[in-house]
Formats: sequence, C-alpha cells, structure tokens
Amino acid sequence: MPKPLLTPTWQTLLADYVTAIAWLPDGSRLVACSAAGEVVLFDARTGASVTLREKQGSSVDAIAFSADGQFLAAGGQDGAVRIWQMAGDPPTPVTEMGNSRVWVDRLQWHPHRPELAVGLGRYAQVWDAAGQAVVTTLNFEASSVLDLAWHPSGDFLLLAGNQSVKTWRREDWDDDPEVRETGGASGAIALSADGQVLAIGGEGDRTLLVWEWDNPYPWQMQGFPGKVRQLAWSTVKTQEGAPLLASASAEGVVVWAKAASDAQGWTSHMLDLHSGAVRAIAFQPQSTLLATAAEDGWVCLWQKATQAAQVLEGAADGFSTLTWSPQGKYLAAGGCGGEVMVWGQALAGKGFG
Repeated sequence: MPKPLLTPTWQTLLADYVTAIAWLPDGSRLVACSAAGEVVLFDARTGASVTLREKQGSSVDAIAFSADGQFLAAGGQDGAVRIWQMAGDPPTPVTEMGNSRVWVDRLQWHPHRPELAVGLGRYAQVWDAAGQAVVTTLNFEASSVLDLAWHPSGDFLLLAGNQSVKTWRREDWDDDPEVRETGGASGAIALSADGQVLAIGGEGDRTLLVWEWDNPYPWQMQGFPGKVRQLAWSTVKTQEGAPLLASASAEGVVVWAKAASDAQGWTSHMLDLHSGAVRAIAFQPQSTLLATAAEDGWVCLWQKATQAAQVLEGAADGFSTLTWSPQGKYLAAGGCGGEVMVWGQALAGKGFG
C-alpha cells in the first residue's frame, strides 16, 4: 500500500452544513462558518476553538481574513457584514454593516490593503476596515453580482454576473469599467497567481472562458455536463510557462494545461473518480497536488493533478468545502453534516510535487 500523503490532525462538529473555511495568512489558525450562523475560530494544530458568533436563525456564507491577518470579515443570509479585529484575544468585533434584503455570499479582501469588496445584489461595495468607511459603490446593472475577485496586483476589481465580467481600476473607481462579454451568466472567477490569465465559469451555457489578461479574445471550452461552479489555478507553472487550471462541473473535474503554441490552445484531461457533485477544488500552494471534495463523502488527492493518490473520508452526508493552509502544511474540509476536519502532511516539510 502506498504511504498516505495526509494523516488526520483533528476534527470537530458544527451545528449545521459548513458553508466556508478560511485560513489566517500565517497558517496558525482557521475559521469556519455554518448554515446555522456560527463563526468559530480554531487552532490549526490542536483544534482548540473560540466561538466568535453563536448559531442564529440565518446562515453565514462567506468568510475571509485580510492579507495582513488583522481583520476577519463574514457575511450571510441576514445581509450584515461583520468585521473582527484579530489583535484581541479573543478577537473583538469592530463593525457591522447592515444591508437589508440582500444575501451576502461573496466577499474578498484586497491582496495588500485592509479593503474589503462585498457583493450586494446588483452592486458591490468596497469598505476600508482601518478607516471604517465606504471607499466606493459599483453598479453592475445587468444582474446581481454572482462572483467578484481582486486582481493579484490589487489594481483591479472584477465583478461577474449576467452576460459579462466588468473590471474597474482601483485608482479611479469613477471610470467606466472594462467589459468582457460572456454570453451568459458567469458564476465563478479565478485569476492565476501572476494575474496573467483569467478564467470565467459559465452557469447557463456550461462553458469555460479563458483570457490572457491583455488579450480581448478568449479561449472557449465547452461540453461540460453542468454549470462550471468551481475553478482553481496551480501556483506553479508547467514547462509551457502557464499554471494548471482545474474546473469542476457536476461529478467531474477537468484539468487544463496551456499548449506550447496559442494556436493549439489548451489540452485537458478528466478526473472522474467522484460519484457525487464536486463542491470544492484547490491546489496545494507551490505544488500541483489537487484536492477535490464532493457530495459523495470523498476528498480525493490527485498527484500532479492526474493520478488519484489518496481518498479521505469522514463526512457521511458529503463534503461542502475545502481549503489548503497558505503554506500547504494542512488541508481543511467542511461537511454537509457540520464536520470540520483537518489533515496534516504525513511527512513534515515534504512537498507533494
């Protein structure tokens, strides 16, 4: 039997479906939230926990730490965005922004600054956590904001929705955004770590569009069995000079690699071990080890995003989310029954390639 790549570190149980997990940038702690409204902070090594928000009548669906680790933000069904200051022990609430009749399920911190972008129906708002002030409010107009992402440089904010993805420049929010037409609803945005390639997952037309950042003409991938709900880039590049891109649709995961010439586009191969819908995918940082979590109750580890190397279990009703620690030492996953599970490297300090 091959040696396992990961071994269990600890696990616990929240009151309901785990909606999201996020890691502190230094990898020392992680936070999980649930459909019951809980927000719980854990020690990465021991699982010792601090409850920041008790279970409520409404879910918390999006959670994230600022790049410097000073702030934690959470949003959910009640429309409120809550921010905690992490310097306290326990962390202390610093603000709560109410947004009636809006379900907040998309938020993301600026890659360098304590600025939080939040999707609010047909609008997105950027909030300065340090100054506790609104920086700008952006109107997507065509539909609700289905996803959002900061460019890794921090110079641009992208909003995805029906028919297009719009890009605003941070240095001048009042300028008209650049518009990339998508031909349908775009529910997932993913930028490569160097910011050079943008991937957009289509919901209605079951397509994947991939742009080089400075090229207005995308590659279009089709033939998916359902909506392209999840996207993930590797942080290491292939011999052709581009990172790998993984896309999840229904029970399948397709891994894409840039061909040697633009004329050849992208080559692909299917990972089809799962028997339930894939809910989350993520590459280990500085590696091509891919983790996939599905409603079948399996977390699969794929060596070089090609070969199944290990199957992790423990969520009888299926897995709902997963994420690697920033240093790649731990993998955390959430379950549909409230499970929070953390695995660590079986060989400490060894990468998986």
